[in-house]
Amino acid sequence: METTETHRAIEAVWRIESARLIAGLTRIVRDVGRAEEVAQDALVAALEQWPKAGVPENPGAWLMATAKHRAIDHLRRTALAEKKYEVLGRDLAERESIVPDLAEALDDNIGDDLLRLVFIACHPLLPTEAQVALTLRLLGGLTTAEIARAYLASEPTIAQRIVRAKRTLSEANVPFEVPRGAEFTARLSSVLQVIYLIFNEGYSATAGEDWIRPALCEEALRLGRILAGLVPKEAEVHGLVALMEIQASRSKARVGRSGEPILLLDQDRMLWDRLLIARGFAALERVAELDGTRGVYAIQAAIAACHARATRAEETDWAHIAALYADLAAVSPSPIVELNRAVAVGMASGPAAGLVLVDALRKEPALQGYHLLPSVRGDLLKKLGRFAEARVEFETAAAMTRNARERNLLLERALACA
Repeated sequence: METTETHRAIEAVWRIESARLIAGLTRIVRDVGRAEEVAQDALVAALEQWPKAGVPENPGAWLMATAKHRAIDHLRRTALAEKKYEVLGRDLAERESIVPDLAEALDDNIGDDLLRLVFIACHPLLPTEAQVALTLRLLGGLTTAEIARAYLASEPTIAQRIVRAKRTLSEANVPFEVPRGAEFTARLSSVLQVIYLIFNEGYSATAGEDWIRPALCEEALRLGRILAGLVPKEAEVHGLVALMEIQASRSKARVGRSGEPILLLDQDRMLWDRLLIARGFAALERVAELDGTRGVYAIQAAIAACHARATRAEETDWAHIAALYADLAAVSPSPIVELNRAVAVGMASGPAAGLVLVDALRKEPALQGYHLLPSVRGDLLKKLGRFAEARVEFETAAAMTRNARERNLLLERALACA
């Protein structure tokens, strides 16, 4: 195999294996930063050896075995307290006497290890932006450069976030374990939020030249599916997966040939991915099987399902969607939820009814500077024939957004009101 092909194979293997590798190593060294360094050492070894010797038959096991030996070498070099070292040595010896290949022993617990790693990456000690960066690095296998490109940040900024996050976790001696009881529920909520933030940044990029970033959507979906497999009895996990599956199904229809945004009601629904929709519906059914109450993500998934069931835009059940937004507001009150409800009411009961709700939100502090508020208001005013006012709203929204594609769309809508 040529060197370039081997490097591509190594990159693919790393994307697949890095999370389980770091998770297993963290159980040994009890430090997520050190575990990642050891895993990186194994990757370097692969880059040096595989182009000459060829890709091993089981590349994941090769990386795990190599990383294991590097971890043991590191522990010896760091001169731990003698007693700790003896205990660790006996522990490793006992494991290897029971199971000849420690990699296989690590594989036996990989589900638990991955779940622990998820909760570490999304630890509440870390600020949200650090949780996102660390999750993409440890669980997604993305490089610092890839994360920086995805979030339009500089590499040094992302690198600092990751380094500080690992240092914070190390200094706090965060245990490598899954929390229990109320702490589990609270931390799971944080984990879901981080995954959804990653998905949303891919689905509607907040800044830059691209309207969508499919790679981030795919990464969030992959993480959500993994989490659903690790905690299969948690309804909200399936709710989030359902939401992302259905939203992602529209990706090909959301962008025109030149990369311009295509709004929901203008999309060619024949381009929607029916397999992803079916998977989303199945995840929603799983929510219903687990409990009768729907959480934030499951309600949003139900709203997305209403759109998915409509083969044409005019068949959309906007009254049901408005009712679902009311349910969402009851579970998680938010001015943004109310703005979305206003859109649904405007579609179900007419633009005048929607405008009343939007105008009630104009002084909301949380919506000051939020470009979708004037955008929605402009759309309702245009439908009412108040074109001059609509144009001002679209121009205001265009000035607020940091996404170039969205800005162009809003300016085009403003021009159409002239």
